[in-house]
Amino acid sequence: MPGDIDITLGHSPDPDDAFMWWPLFGIDGAAPEVGEAGLRFVQVCDDIETLNRRSGGAEADLLDITAMSCANLPLVGHRYALTACGSSVGDGYGPKLVARQPLSPEALRDEGVTIAVPGRRTTSFLALSLMLGPGRFRFEEVPFDRIMEDVASGRYPAGVVIHEGQLLFQDRGLHLVRDLGAWWRDHSGLPLPLGVNAVRRDLDARHGAGTQARVVRLLARSVSHAMRHRDRGVAYALRFARGLQADLAGTFVDLYVNRWTLDCGPAGRQAVDRLLGEAHAAGLLPPAPADVFVAG
Repeated sequence: MPGDIDITLGHSPDPDDAFMWWPLFGIDGAAPEVGEAGLRFVQVCDDIETLNRRSGGAEADLLDITAMSCANLPLVGHRYALTACGSSVGDGYGPKLVARQPLSPEALRDEGVTIAVPGRRTTSFLALSLMLGPGRFRFEEVPFDRIMEDVASGRYPAGVVIHEGQLLFQDRGLHLVRDLGAWWRDHSGLPLPLGVNAVRRDLDARHGAGTQARVVRLLARSVSHAMRHRDRGVAYALRFARGLQADLAGTFVDLYVNRWTLDCGPAGRQAVDRLLGEAHAAGLLPPAPADVFVAG
């Protein structure tokens, strides 16, 4: 409608993100099922490392709302704050460190071993760095959707798989070295905050007082609506499944759209603080902002 404020929302091309936000966009030209007069959500879909980098790029390219890796927040905390909803949390599970042959984590510290990683701003890379030790392993950044095949072909002896790779790596004959979410649980006693949802801190300044609060309320309503209409959401999410059959796509959605996604709660906030605090203490990241989450 003329006069609507366009709110750009960036998410990664994987089933759980697509599942969370379809109510804000509608499906196949249908009207959004969650909305509010005067606001129109504009969908932007890109891989998580591209979204991470975009959040730290030129002001003119910034998205109003964006998925990002939790590990990315300290780099852009002056621009973005996290919402309590929309997180992808690994509750004792998460990205998988896999190898072409059975290996121990200690073997991956060898100077002759290069690990394929999906981006140095990702939470999976941060967890890997905390587990193996900062600077104690070699790595190369590889697009996430190539890592399984590159490890299976022998181009890299090991790699970190995210998204659907967490469910499909064994089909490629790869061996699990360590589940990084399970490692973090053993190490900290907390879930691993992987992808988070962030909003620009200047929404009110740009679009009028109360805009940020309105947007955050709608985000929470979208997640809740999607979970109440799971079958429709999973059918839509299949478009982003990259090789997952319907049952596995549903499994993936359930892994990362759940009670933590509705509201990460005190334990989720503690997990974010602990992860970013350890990263800063290890010299991997600058300190996180004091006000990590939006108010309310």
